[in-house]
Amino acid sequence: MVPGSRLATLPSMSEQPVGASMAPGLAAKAELSRMAVAEFRHFEQLRARLEETGVDVQTAMEPFVAPIDAFHERTAPQTWLEGLVKAYVGDGIASDFYREVSAFLDPATHALVTNVVKDSGQAAFVVREVRAAIEADPKLAGRLALWGRRLVGEALSQAQRVAADRDGLAALLVGSADRPGADLGEIVRMFGRLTDGHTRRMAALGLAA
Repeated sequence: MVPGSRLATLPSMSEQPVGASMAPGLAAKAELSRMAVAEFRHFEQLRARLEETGVDVQTAMEPFVAPIDAFHERTAPQTWLEGLVKAYVGDGIASDFYREVSAFLDPATHALVTNVVKDSGQAAFVVREVRAAIEADPKLAGRLALWGRRLVGEALSQAQRVAADRDGLAALLVGSADRPGADLGEIVRMFGRLTDGHTRRMAALGLAA
């Protein structure tokens, strides 16, 4: 059983959803609602696991509010397409980061995190929408590619901030007297894998990373 303090180093998995007010039609709004339901179910699973370990979910989430809010404040989308790219890119980076960190947790918690960060159908929807928009107006590709670069920079910055500021998360990564962790080289490779994942997602959208 993983101590609750270690599971508590994982903030809420869900990104802020794309604003329904930006959605171009009812079909898009319905898709957003479906994704929101899936994310809430993930939250419920995480809350249940935290409660099993004796950790209050609000207490666990509170330390991560500031960095997550900072990310969203610095990357507020101005258009529907920017919102879609942010949801896809931001959620992808976050999911990759949590998946990497969960490798240092106990098997049951690792399995839970792996299940929670699985794509709930969002990827196919976003890729379809963005590619169709670029096909209709190729000039969008350059602007959205720049937006994607800004997103990954902000996301990795906040991930590094969280890793540095949270003792529990730092202990997971570098280990402790009774549990080995990753060496510096592996941590560097981990962030390299996060960048590689971002590059693949941008390519799927038809954008240059």
